[in-house]
Amino acid sequence: MDYWSMKAALTWQLDMGADEAIADTPVDRFAASRKETEKLTPEAAPASAPPALDPVAVAAESAKGAADLEALKSAMEAYDLCELKRGAKQLVFSDGLPAARVMIVGEAPGRDEDLEGRPFVGRAGQFLDLMFSHVGLARTAPDAEKALYITNILPWRPPQNRDPRPEEIAMMKPFLARHIELANPDVLISMGNHACDALLGRKGITRLRGTWTAAMGIPVLPMFHPAYLLRNPAAKREAWADLLSLKAQLAEAGCAG
Repeated sequence: MDYWSMKAALTWQLDMGADEAIADTPVDRFAASRKETEKLTPEAAPASAPPALDPVAVAAESAKGAADLEALKSAMEAYDLCELKRGAKQLVFSDGLPAARVMIVGEAPGRDEDLEGRPFVGRAGQFLDLMFSHVGLARTAPDAEKALYITNILPWRPPQNRDPRPEEIAMMKPFLARHIELANPDVLISMGNHACDALLGRKGITRLRGTWTAAMGIPVLPMFHPAYLLRNPAAKREAWADLLSLKAQLAEAGCAG
């Protein structure tokens, strides 16, 4: 293989989630699994299994007890009923100014976000920053009027960047709802299908985008995910219209206030 072929193969493996080097010696994971199974003989098995926990109920109770964003982050870090936590490097909580008027809700961290611990820092995140800069908004702005606050439905990266599963969204929704309550933005942006599903209980972003609705008493604007726009440049025209709609909404709300 030449240099470029090897580089392309390595890039593909990274995109698929293989971000750790191979070990010096092989590991027979089937043998390890058999040993664990052999330990659970009928004689050693407990007489009665403990009742199964309801992940959504546990999440709701944990989220309810969070008095501020720092406490909410700690509660999410302590939550052990989501399997995604076991495969992720770290929890990705938020980025930007919590007091911002605009809160963006995305889907889930990718590889770059998992490594850095902040949402929307990869290629799609860089395009998101560029998009919102054209209407005077930025995650780095110190002024709440011009700032963005960004989070995701899922705080942990799904394997191989797959789509969030319904049960994963369900167990993390109580944390998301509490996150929105504590941040208390003027406007919510639901980025992509899964964010619309979590916030609005509806999918079909091509139909929903650009139409203002509400969740938790807060105006919500569904928008195309930046990753979708990078794959479909023709849709940037609709995204620009949505940004102008957001700018008008903020101006109107500011005048009313």
